[in-house]
Amino acid sequence: MTLSFKTKDRHGYSVQFSPYISSRLACCTSQYYGIAGRGTLFILDVRSGSIEPVRIYEWNDGLFDVTWAENNENVVVAGAGDGSLLLYDVKNPKVNSVSWSQTRDENLIVTGSWDKLIKLWSIDNPKSLSTYTGHEGIVYSVIWSPRIPGCFASASGDGTVRLWDRRTSYPQTVISAHQMEVLTCDWNKYDQNILYTGSVDCSIRGWDVRNTKQCICEMRGHRFAVRRIKTSPFNGNTLASCSYDFTVRTWDVRQPHAMEIIEHHKEFVYGLDFNLHIPGQIVDCAWDELIHIHKPKSL
Repeated sequence: MTLSFKTKDRHGYSVQFSPYISSRLACCTSQYYGIAGRGTLFILDVRSGSIEPVRIYEWNDGLFDVTWAENNENVVVAGAGDGSLLLYDVKNPKVNSVSWSQTRDENLIVTGSWDKLIKLWSIDNPKSLSTYTGHEGIVYSVIWSPRIPGCFASASGDGTVRLWDRRTSYPQTVISAHQMEVLTCDWNKYDQNILYTGSVDCSIRGWDVRNTKQCICEMRGHRFAVRRIKTSPFNGNTLASCSYDFTVRTWDVRQPHAMEIIEHHKEFVYGLDFNLHIPGQIVDCAWDELIHIHKPKSL
């Protein structure tokens, strides 16, 4: 069964299940496809077989990424097109602090931006703690390692993925991952050395960060750019992807072709996440103003 929610004149960019509450999710959206206009953050709950809003927050610029805090079930962080990092308390409907997002590692947030920079933030300090340079293109994605303290990966329009230790300003490893822009990356939840990348070249590749001369696997099938990939929290060989080809696909990383192709959107699919509490359940959002929660048959 698929549950759906209409975001009404707001185009979905990122969606994430709460790590604390199995029925709760956050979705950030933008007006006019993110080109102009306002942004809206939806906090949603699944109740009695439907998706219901808990909070709806407006911002004067588009919202492009969202994540839940790792140390507080009520705090959500959203990244805005005006360069702001917005912290929301679901119990208290106001903006607490403000520049761009993704979080893990206690109270620390790591962000990547169109200015090619990566910055480290603490929710207790309005100024960035560190700035990381080296990318020669837009930084599309940054994500903490779920297993290595202080380590994060970044994906960029320069075709590289870089691995960083937050204590140093230079990358520990530079992976020439694709010959075109890299839009997304995610760590394997079961093996700290395995990282996956998705690109404008329509491919998904797996990398062993101990030896990056050659990818360890490659998956193809998307007809347009791979916008986001997420690895399963329940199976080390499973990941999901979404694309500008309007599809969501599930993969066994040991096979080159998708296990399942899900075609329930009519526009670019930008956001994707696994539910940490319910095996096989995923959520996705797209420019067609729809959020879908569902269980693919292949999962």
